[in-house]
This record gives sequence, C-alpha cells and structure tokens, in this order.
Amino acid sequence: MTAPSVAIIGCGNRGGDVYARHLSEQGAAVNYVVDVRPKRLAEVAARYGLPSERCLGHWDDFFALGKVADAVVIATPDDQHVQPCLQALALGYDVLLEKPICLREAELQLLLDAEAASAGRVSVCHVLRATTFFREIKRVLEEGTLGRLIGVQHAENVAYWHYAHSFVRGNWRESPPAAPFILAKSCHDLDLLRWFAAAPPVRVTSTGGLHWFKPEHAPDGAAARCLDCAVADCPYDAVKIYGSRDPKMWPVTVLTAGGQTLAEALSSGPYGECVYSGKNNVADHQAVTIEFEDGVTAQLTVSAFTHNNTRTLKLLGSHGELRAHMDHGELRLHHFFSGQIKTWLVSTQGNHGGGDKALVADWLAYLRGEAAVPTSLAESVDSHRMAFAAEKSRLEQLAVGFAGETERSS
Repeated sequence: MTAPSVAIIGCGNRGGDVYARHLSEQGAAVNYVVDVRPKRLAEVAARYGLPSERCLGHWDDFFALGKVADAVVIATPDDQHVQPCLQALALGYDVLLEKPICLREAELQLLLDAEAASAGRVSVCHVLRATTFFREIKRVLEEGTLGRLIGVQHAENVAYWHYAHSFVRGNWRESPPAAPFILAKSCHDLDLLRWFAAAPPVRVTSTGGLHWFKPEHAPDGAAARCLDCAVADCPYDAVKIYGSRDPKMWPVTVLTAGGQTLAEALSSGPYGECVYSGKNNVADHQAVTIEFEDGVTAQLTVSAFTHNNTRTLKLLGSHGELRAHMDHGELRLHHFFSGQIKTWLVSTQGNHGGGDKALVADWLAYLRGEAAVPTSLAESVDSHRMAFAAEKSRLEQLAVGFAGETERSS
C-alpha cells in the first residue's frame, strides 16, 4: 500500500500537534485538516503544505466530499466525537478516535452498531496499551510468573500543576459539556485494568469529589488573575507553571496555539485565572473499585494532589507481586516461592511514555494491512462503561453492576 492518506478532524493539541505530527513522521500523508478556528486551521495546514481547499471549517463540509482519504483522526472536543465518527463510519472510513469515545453511555452501543455495519473500524486512542512499559507488565502477566492474578492497585498521579492546567483552567474543568474527571483523565487507566484482568467488569463502586479548588480556599489577597496577584509562593501560580516550561512543548503550546503570546493568554484567557475562581466542578480526588468477571479486583485512585505526573501500580498474584513505577520505568518482581527479587528498567521516553508514537505506528500498520486493529472497539468501550458506572456510584452512593442492578452503599 502507498502512504496512507489521513484527514485530521479537530486540530487542537492532540489532533494538530500530536497525531498529525506522528502520522507524518511515520510516512502517512496528512491531506485534509478540519477545525472551526481559522487561525489554528491555517497554522496546522501550513505545517503540511496544504492549500486552502484542503482546509475546512466543519466535518460536515469534509464528509460532503465523499471518501477522499484512507482514514480520519477525530480529535474534536469531548462532546463532539460521536457525530463525526458516525459520519465517518457511514462512508467506510477507518477512524482513530480520541478519548473519551462519548459522554453518554447509550452512545457506546450506537457506535458499536455503526461500526458493525461499516467497512471501517474504530481505534480508540488508549495510548498506554502501546507503551513499552505497560506491554512489559502485560508480558509478565502472560508468562505466568505471578501465578493467578488476584488484584491490582493502580494510582494515577495527575500532578497538582497538571490538574490546574486541564481541570481547573482548561477544557475539562466543567462537566458537562466535558467528560467527568474519571472518564476524561482515567479511561486510559481503566482500559489498562481491563487489559490486565483480561475479562469484562461486573461491578463498580466509587467515592470522591471536589475537595480543594473552591473560592473558600483562596488565600487572603488572591486576585482574579495570576498576573495581578500578590500572593507569594502559590503552587498554582500560572506565571510560574507556564513560564518555567519549554515554550515549544505542551502545556505551553495549548496557550499559544493560533499565534497568541504566553503573556496574552495569561492576561485574557482561562489559563491565567486563579484556581480558586469557582469555575470548575469536576472531582479532584476519586477512588474506584472494580470487580471483573474472572474474580480479579482492582483499585484505582486518581488524584490532583501529587508532585509528579505518573502512574504507579502493584499487581498481586498467587505466586508473586509486581511493583511498577512509570516515572522511573522501574519494574520490581518479588517471587514468593524462590524468594528472588528481580528489578529492571523499561524505557518511558516520549509523550505518554512513548505511547502516542507507538499507537500511531500500530494504527498505520493496520491501515497498511500488516496487523490487526490495535484494540477492538468492543473491548475499548468497557473502559467507558466502568467510568460511567464510577461516576454514577460517586454521585449517587451506589454500587453499580453491569447486569443493571444497583444497591445503596453503606
């Protein structure tokens, strides 16, 4: 097959900066770009030498052309994933779909039905499955060293500054229209737990809430904007958070997309606002327990209140325990029968531990007919079913079962 041609629908950070770049670097041709923001559209189009007729303001305009690419990337805002995906499947496109898949659980079946009737296939951007780090954990599980998997303890450490960027000041601070915290941030982690358990979930319970980022916790003298604030040593000072980072990399590029300077973004946009402004409503700390069909039990804790942005986990088996720390790429295996301890390092270089680049490589191999689709949509939706159940459990204090039953938590 010649170089696959791919259209990018949604030219934000993920679509325009991440997937388009990796696709181009790995031999695909970005042949259309679609975004509602003219300046951002022109910025991304210029990178790939696209003429104005290949730059469209809405996905309706793109799909009206018929099938003019081999595949599409859909990286629109959270509440705008379903409709373009349905239109793409109707035309037989293969789709790389940014997470979350959707914001309403009923839409999962809608997309499954649409895919079943289409020549195209949907690959959800669960990038952590593609990392060397998590593939190594899966290898240890499959080789049987741990014996039977009994439980998983998994922590997503969001980092205080990352939570402030994405979930207090950013696009995911208010749900709806954005996905709830557990879905927007942790569907990757729920997908990993589903992968490790190798079985569908049967029951979910969850607790958590918005604990800290509220007006009543603002320090005395706090201003509406960090540029105007006299409070010293605030860990959430936007001037320090963004000013200390590479201006050509995320998260600074989110602020400067479309030609804005960092100073302009901090003086007028949401990323310069005080974190205690009260404009966010999503949880900042949440714990989830999942029971899987084969008896594996997993606990996931996702929290804003960590110093670094990483994942840490333990896999507990009948014959051994595997401890893993993504920040260092370190794995430590304790074997119960021999008493041996094995420690080794795995590369975690690159965005999402190298998962962004690797997922694109896996998807391109599928488009070229060299491999199967990276993960089936049918399996990917389980992560979202768990997230919807967790949010229902958190809000209503229910234990949620996947046969439809619920019971009041004590």
